[in-house]
Amino acid sequence: MDNNELPIYKLFINPQYLIDLRSDIWNDDPVPGNVTIQNKKYDIDIVYRGSHIREFKKKSYHVEFYKPKTWKGAKEIHLNAEYKDPSLIRNKLSFDFFSSLGVLAPSAEHVFLNLNGRQEGVYLQLESVDEYYFKKRNLPVKAIFYAVDGDANFSLLTDHEQDPKQSLELGYELKYGKEEEWLLLQEFIFKVNTLLRGEFEQEIGKYLNVEKYLYWLAGVVCTQNYDGFVHNYALCKNGESGLYEVLPWDYDATWGRDVHGDVMDYDYVRLEGFNTLTARILDVPSFRNLYYRILHKILNNQFTLDFMEPRIQELHTRIRPFILKDPYKKDYIKEFDSELAFIYQFITDRNAYLRSELKKLQKV
Repeated sequence: MDNNELPIYKLFINPQYLIDLRSDIWNDDPVPGNVTIQNKKYDIDIVYRGSHIREFKKKSYHVEFYKPKTWKGAKEIHLNAEYKDPSLIRNKLSFDFFSSLGVLAPSAEHVFLNLNGRQEGVYLQLESVDEYYFKKRNLPVKAIFYAVDGDANFSLLTDHEQDPKQSLELGYELKYGKEEEWLLLQEFIFKVNTLLRGEFEQEIGKYLNVEKYLYWLAGVVCTQNYDGFVHNYALCKNGESGLYEVLPWDYDATWGRDVHGDVMDYDYVRLEGFNTLTARILDVPSFRNLYYRILHKILNNQFTLDFMEPRIQELHTRIRPFILKDPYKKDYIKEFDSELAFIYQFITDRNAYLRSELKKLQKV
């Protein structure tokens, strides 16, 4: 396939099953179908994915393979419409950015989707963070938790009402691992909230890879994913070290826009982020200094126009011809084209803002 061509995914769902799927967008029971990729057909289960995005005209899908059981080593993939992102590149741009920082992130690739012979347009195919993700990379994993709502805030209190949590499991879904991992997660969250500063500094490294966490935090702060601190992440336990690491997820509301596609001011998200674990870590001078060094390095290297502009331009150029074939996006080609300058300006402004705020990290 030409490097300038997008992979074509030919999706087929029996018309009756398609009626069933469309009759209740909130139903999480999948319907059978098949998808042809590079002339090979795969039998799949398929269902709509996401929360508020299910109400959009252009739907997003969760696909699980069952014959063959995997595709390129993956058991399941996500096909994201990226409907509210006028650039359609923010999610992929974010994951590529995290990867450039050395943070584990899902792979992402733009594809063109046909459904029952009808053009559905440009989609972003996202890799699932599951045991297959780690197996493909020859990385050991003991447990994978999904942060499914804002209660995954590493706190003893709920996210919105600030009431005591009935359970420290709130906000999480165990994607992979033994049931005993729930108890270990609760122990971790309890320690985060109850250890004194000196104890915390000594003990947290037995539970969490602090340096990797700070690289992840820097990635969230740079891309300005407001929900990324208490949601939109996977908490994974390394099978070798036994330490937790955080992987990003769902990053379309970034690079200067929110979940509705509206402008988010470049200084909307503060340097320190928003969750209890981050607050405890940055309360320790040695960790604050490490975060300062990490962020300072990123602001000089990856989070710059010199580094990001060619990557943004390449993604834009690659998908533009296919935006013109997308029935949901072809009439918004001017907005698509203007997003380049918008993202460039965000990087410039956000970089300057974060640099001006860096001195806060040097106070004792």
